[in-house]
Amino acid sequence: MATAGRRYQVAANRRNGAHLSEPRRAGIVSAARALPRTSLPSVASVVTAVAALYFGREVFLPIAIALLLTFALVPMVSALKRAGIPRLPAVIASVLGAFTVLALFSFIVAAQVSELAQNIPLYQANILTKVRSLKETGVGGGIVSRLSRVIERVGQELDRPEPAQPAADQPPREPIPVEIVARERPLEVLQNLIGPLLSPLASAGLIVVVVIFMLLEREDLRDRFIRLVGYGDLHRTTEALQDAGKRVGRYLLMQLVVNIVYAVPIAIGLWLLGIPNPLLWGLLALALRFVPYIGPVIATLLPLFLALAVAPGWSLVLWTAGLFVVVELITGNVIEPWLYGSRTGLSPLAIIVAAIFWTWLWGPLGLVLSTPLTVCLVVLGRHVPQFEFLDVLFGNEPVLEPHARLYQRLLAGDPEEATDHAEEMLEEKYLVEFYDEVAIPALLLGEQDRVRGVLSDEQRQQVAGSALTMVANLDDSAQEEAEEDDTAAAEDNGSREDKQVQGEVQGEDDTELPDGTGMSVLCGGGRGELDDAAAAMLAQVLEVQGATVLRASFADMEPGSIRRLELDAVDTVVVGFLNRDSVKHGRFLVRRLKRAKPGLRVGIVLWSEADSDNQEADARLANEINADFVAHGMVGAVLGALSSAPPVALKTTAKRRVRRLAPARKKESLAAAK
Repeated sequence: MATAGRRYQVAANRRNGAHLSEPRRAGIVSAARALPRTSLPSVASVVTAVAALYFGREVFLPIAIALLLTFALVPMVSALKRAGIPRLPAVIASVLGAFTVLALFSFIVAAQVSELAQNIPLYQANILTKVRSLKETGVGGGIVSRLSRVIERVGQELDRPEPAQPAADQPPREPIPVEIVARERPLEVLQNLIGPLLSPLASAGLIVVVVIFMLLEREDLRDRFIRLVGYGDLHRTTEALQDAGKRVGRYLLMQLVVNIVYAVPIAIGLWLLGIPNPLLWGLLALALRFVPYIGPVIATLLPLFLALAVAPGWSLVLWTAGLFVVVELITGNVIEPWLYGSRTGLSPLAIIVAAIFWTWLWGPLGLVLSTPLTVCLVVLGRHVPQFEFLDVLFGNEPVLEPHARLYQRLLAGDPEEATDHAEEMLEEKYLVEFYDEVAIPALLLGEQDRVRGVLSDEQRQQVAGSALTMVANLDDSAQEEAEEDDTAAAEDNGSREDKQVQGEVQGEDDTELPDGTGMSVLCGGGRGELDDAAAAMLAQVLEVQGATVLRASFADMEPGSIRRLELDAVDTVVVGFLNRDSVKHGRFLVRRLKRAKPGLRVGIVLWSEADSDNQEADARLANEINADFVAHGMVGAVLGALSSAPPVALKTTAKRRVRRLAPARKKESLAAAK
């Protein structure tokens, strides 16, 4: 078996993480380094902030809308300025254009709703027909009919007045009907008409003014914000502002594009089906899709109800529902993934919770603004340490690093979920990379907990058992990887010499895992069940390389059991320790194994989060413990196990030489005594 073309960083670049892509490098850190504890705000601070937002909504709501519109209009203003238009005309043109579009949208919706209201009595006959058909379904007069009668009786009982007790000498009087006629003056009528519109118009005017000033004074406001909250860390504050503006503006723009792509086929489809006012339903679908999750549902129910009223049958209702389902599936699974910028950085649960919170706080407008406002909070938590809890609660990035997530699943005794986690990562990583960068650091966390005394014997056995089950579940993935390597080696056989020359030119930064065909290796655990799990991972990687692999548990490495190991056909024995303080025990096993079979290569792996690049120190340690090699990671262990170097001879200790000279000295002393 050959593995040409697969190279791994084992020198300085590997230690620094340069061999990984940017997303992989971001998620891999030292297993020994603890995550910083996220500080949570006090209950009083949270209550004060929520109370201020609730009771000050008349002030904060227009400012929030103006801020989001500012984020959305900044790209347009920047484009006009690049075209040579001064700042003030560019700002005014952008704001007036945006609000003109919103006003035109509102006018069209209002006109369509008025037209629909006038035509509703025409659909009454169809609605009654469908109600009668529903009443006729079921047994014994129909389920709907019986339920209607029950509800009617309960209502009559609730509405029945209490019987009055009339006086004996006075007959009951009939109530006298009274009609109140209100005479309103023309000024009062005008006030009643304009009064409800004053508050929305005043708020809209205030928002327009605030947006204009925010766009005109954008740089000055940014400098003041930096001076207020982040003067000591200009880089982080500037990055937070840029990230917030870019993410919110991109979300609003891309969501608008997606909603237009969603609304156009909806309007055309409803027009072809014969649904009245298709333009109204298309515009409502465009607007309501800004509301997360429930917006598309509301946009679907309204045309469905109208389809129920328009036609006497049920086919139009089914066609309308099918239209919305098909368009929603295409938009959600094709359009949105294609427009990558529409991602918000929020988890799905965070979007739902944010929608509930902002709706309770600010009503329907809060529901529409919930997603972009929460995006701003997540960006704030991502860059400002005091608000880090916001990113942890609402962000979509994993809060646990890959090896910690895997250890949690192993600790919970869930090998199936651990396997799913591993298979997801194996879509981008080789097996040796996954074990070296994720699985071994996860076992190191378990070993650290064992040393600290927080991991019981039962939990340790559960972690080890789950890890062994995961390794067994990954046998198919290992086999597929081995077959891919065979295919790649056969295809690249003609250019092997060129690749070897290229590898020599690259120097020591790159290395190639050797072919293990024809070699036999025994992988054993050092001192516990967790060591056995690490040895099983190494054995699987060696099998991918084509070697014949045997496994031995830590119990097989006991002094009384080493002699029973079948070492006749074994070329190399590799023993791994997760505890770095096991060097003395490693020296003992090396001597025992070499005594059991002279000429056997024996290597020791002191597992760590990354391969050590100090080859001189490793060679010195290997010489001290009489081992053929000492490794610290999966790649180093594979290189040492599949090496063709001759075995290191077992050294004779000075203690043995003293014992061999003891009889001769005894004879000399006896002769001198005579």
